[in-house]
Amino acid sequence: MSTPDAVTSPAPTAAASSSAAASVPIGAPSRWGSLGPVGLVFAGGISVQFGGALAVSLMPRAGALGVVTLRLAVAAVVLLLVCRPRLRGHSRTDWGTVVVFGITMAAMNGLFYQAVARIPLGPAVTLEVLGPLALSVIASRRAINFIWAGLALAGVFLLGGGGFSSLDPVGVAFALSAGAMWAAYIVFSARTGRRFPQADGLALAMAVAAVLFLPLGVAESGAKLLDPVTMALGAAVAILSSVLPYTLELLALRRLPASTFAILMSLEPAIAATAGFLILDQALAATEAIAIALVIAASMGAVRTQVGRGRAKAPGTAS
Repeated sequence: MSTPDAVTSPAPTAAASSSAAASVPIGAPSRWGSLGPVGLVFAGGISVQFGGALAVSLMPRAGALGVVTLRLAVAAVVLLLVCRPRLRGHSRTDWGTVVVFGITMAAMNGLFYQAVARIPLGPAVTLEVLGPLALSVIASRRAINFIWAGLALAGVFLLGGGGFSSLDPVGVAFALSAGAMWAAYIVFSARTGRRFPQADGLALAMAVAAVLFLPLGVAESGAKLLDPVTMALGAAVAILSSVLPYTLELLALRRLPASTFAILMSLEPAIAATAGFLILDQALAATEAIAIALVIAASMGAVRTQVGRGRAKAPGTAS
């Protein structure tokens, strides 16, 4: 997520993709080509997923809700200081939109962290990706996208060993719920981006999410959140999972077409599985690796279909 993470995934980080897209005008790649922007996207994805792995390792110290609280609080402070959003001059509808965006962000992060506390990082991100994929299929209403949906479902079936016997069913439920929140995050991120300049709406929504989650984190972890080591690790999670990837994605989207960006973001499950293996020693079985590959292929296919549809509707656009 995603924060938009993966763990924000996407969003968190993932979630981050839609916020970045909503905040920055998207144009054609610059004269420097796509190598630089592609590297920025990969760096952002690596940051998000390794931040998620660090969050999992921090959970024994602060609990899942405590880690989310630290991540949202630090990210909110940093974004508010950087963006300095204007508080006056917004309508009641504007504030309603940003509050719902913040609620969605809090729910997405909380549900995802509950998932990774129970199941490996790679499968958790794979299940979470199904939310945006389902949104893409529903929005497109094209028959071919149902093929991509079927491919993703086949991957999910493999991931669960034919019945999710190899994964904690509660963790699976949390990951799927986080995916649903990721889809909602994408919708409200776009609405917030239309109502607030630059990343002001994102900063305000992050503050809303942090305030909402603070009582939950305090109730679960209490004074543990004030431990200097825990605070330092929580700040590192916030920087890796929210602040750094958002910044990298904002820079990438200035020079990278949105369609290419979306395809690259489809690789998040593979990055998450790699982070889980390297940091948490979460090895994947062959069937789980195939399952993740199927979901990635389905996500890429859905994005390509959407791009093709957009070009078909644009007169004079080269194929």
